[in-house]
Amino acid sequence: MSPHGIVLYGPPASGKDTVTAALHRLDPRFVLLPKLKAGTGRAEGYEFVTAERLEKLRGAGRLVAETHRYGNVYAVDRQTIDDMEAVGNVPVAHMGNIGDLRRLVGREPDSWLRVLLWIPREITEQRSTARGDADTGKRLTAWDETLADLKANTDEGFFHLRIHTDRLSADAAAEEIMTAYDRLRTAGRSREEACPP
Repeated sequence: MSPHGIVLYGPPASGKDTVTAALHRLDPRFVLLPKLKAGTGRAEGYEFVTAERLEKLRGAGRLVAETHRYGNVYAVDRQTIDDMEAVGNVPVAHMGNIGDLRRLVGREPDSWLRVLLWIPREITEQRSTARGDADTGKRLTAWDETLADLKANTDEGFFHLRIHTDRLSADAAAEEIMTAYDRLRTAGRSREEACPP
């Protein structure tokens, strides 16, 4: 199957928003997959919902991923992915843990290009402080959790692409991701042609 989109995984301040914006500049079809959010804090990239609404969607089997972090609940609605694809957009999902990433890609792991964005812990601290985050300590804890998550739940071949965003500009990272996405999409089409339904 051709890939649905791109998953960017990495610790806080690794550049997920910045790289997504660079991807969108390269090709406007690449659009952030908005998450549902029950809680408080930053609104950009999220659709705020009540806990009751999340429960309804959960009961209907529509939540493909759900994360509890920073005192909030974040979730991905399967219908949002379907709606994006229906209008020709390519969803770019941001994931903070491997369990949610695996749930998102489901039984077709190569239907999404999996990209690890990485930075050292001290760069997370520098970037978080520079942008005025009030919860830098929590973000450093999340960095530690991300490293533990990676070590416990992945092997060398899990990610299609690994990018150190402290060494590569967002535009250069976006170029690499686009190239890898096109390669994966071409490989998916070749497999489909070789195995018709």
